[in-house]
Amino acid sequence: MDISFKQMQESAAFIQSAGIDKPQVGIILGTGLGGLIKDITIQKEIDYADIPHFPVSTVESHKGKLIYGELAGKSVLAMSGRFHYYEGYSMQQITLPVRVMKLLGVQNLLISNAAGAVNLRYKKGTLMLLDDHINLLPENPLTGKNIDELGPRFPDMSQPFNKQLNELMLAAAKEEAVVLHQGVYASVPGPNLETRAEYRYIKSIGSDAVGMSTVPEVIVANHMGLPCIAVSVLTDECDPDNLHPVSLQEILDVAASAEKGLIKLFKRLVAQL
Repeated sequence: MDISFKQMQESAAFIQSAGIDKPQVGIILGTGLGGLIKDITIQKEIDYADIPHFPVSTVESHKGKLIYGELAGKSVLAMSGRFHYYEGYSMQQITLPVRVMKLLGVQNLLISNAAGAVNLRYKKGTLMLLDDHINLLPENPLTGKNIDELGPRFPDMSQPFNKQLNELMLAAAKEEAVVLHQGVYASVPGPNLETRAEYRYIKSIGSDAVGMSTVPEVIVANHMGLPCIAVSVLTDECDPDNLHPVSLQEILDVAASAEKGLIKLFKRLVAQL
């Protein structure tokens, strides 16, 4: 399903009419990573279902609310729950919130996700700052007629994650004594987890972690000139020679245990923006 520029504007206008105006920072909270909401001084909450043209979250661990308020002295607009390709949504629907955030005035975008570590030096329960990504999804959010008002037909992706933001995040990790790896994230369609052969392949092409989100949002942010940063919580170790079944509950439990470090880093970064 394609989303027109007019529909994007209608979504943004509805959110503005609800009292949300010119948020400085946009935040996308991934699987099991909604705890940051408790640190936001909330001024407004909107259910996705109430926003024109917005999809709704179908994953149990994603609440499906837009949260507006103050964090570390900045106005923030946070997605408590994101959309995934495996839910049946088009790439344009998945990335609509990023388009709308930019139209509302967001100046920087912070993204989190839960991912599996294919770099076996990176242990579960630690964090990884995305330095680059590999898009293994079958579709691209920029496919179709380009909307020139939003960005160029052929956006450059040589530095998908903002260098200055990444440097600030690395400094924050050092100051907070939080283990923060750097690496390459591969995005796959899901919803099934990967086979042993797939993990071997994903590692062989240069990935350090694998997940089912983030890349579409990053592509669209780059298309619109919106500086972004992304951090993965590594929830399991994907060793093809010693692979054990993993459940969603295990992933959520590990994400919850690592979330405190992520919250510290996001709060410190937001304060500096």
